[in-house]
Amino acid sequence: MSLNPEKVTPDEYVSRAGAETTNSMEIFHNRAHFWGRLTLFTLIIMCFIPPIYMSFILDAHPGWGAIFTGLVGYAGFIGIMWILEPITYYPTLGIAGTYLAFLTGNIANMCLPCSVSAQKAIGAKSGSRKAELAGVFGIAIASLVNIVVIVLIILGGTYILSIIPPAVEDAFAFVLPAIFGAVLGQFAYKTPLYGGIALAVGMIVLFSPIFSLIKIVVCVVITIAIILYLEKQKD
Repeated sequence: MSLNPEKVTPDEYVSRAGAETTNSMEIFHNRAHFWGRLTLFTLIIMCFIPPIYMSFILDAHPGWGAIFTGLVGYAGFIGIMWILEPITYYPTLGIAGTYLAFLTGNIANMCLPCSVSAQKAIGAKSGSRKAELAGVFGIAIASLVNIVVIVLIILGGTYILSIIPPAVEDAFAFVLPAIFGAVLGQFAYKTPLYGGIALAVGMIVLFSPIFSLIKIVVCVVITIAIILYLEKQKD
């Protein structure tokens, strides 16, 4: 039975609006899970098609021993990121943004900064529904632009690289640190104390005698633990 709008109190109106928003976000998340899983699993299957074709159609199989050795070596070097990246990026990217970012790639140097910039442009609080939706649009637009740029580079990449001055090529090595610094600055501007804590913990972990593969994990865990402790002290 619907309520007469003239007799609805402000509290009832806010409650109904919140319930409708919650239901809409649940539908959005369910669809994001469906399409995200479908596209990612499809991409995984497509990634196996070229090596299967070369191994069993062109008879260029390198042998299971070489494949296993390469897998173990690669997993030992980068395997920790398979667990760390989804956990680290999820609070900023959200459900749909996480699926989209891991589908397109370039998370750290494209998807994450674009998501943060879109959230900042509309004044959305990180982790909120508004921020999640803004981040999805930011990642989607960035992915489309990235595709256009890649096509242009494929068509004329050799010529473009030939006319780039050496000084510009050397500057490319600083692009990723600059992006991370900009992202840190955006968040640190809102909460300078937490930004300083993150920077201090990062520097301590960087120069500490810790195995390099787990430095990122240690830095993230320590920073989150300190900030959660400070938040509890405020409460």
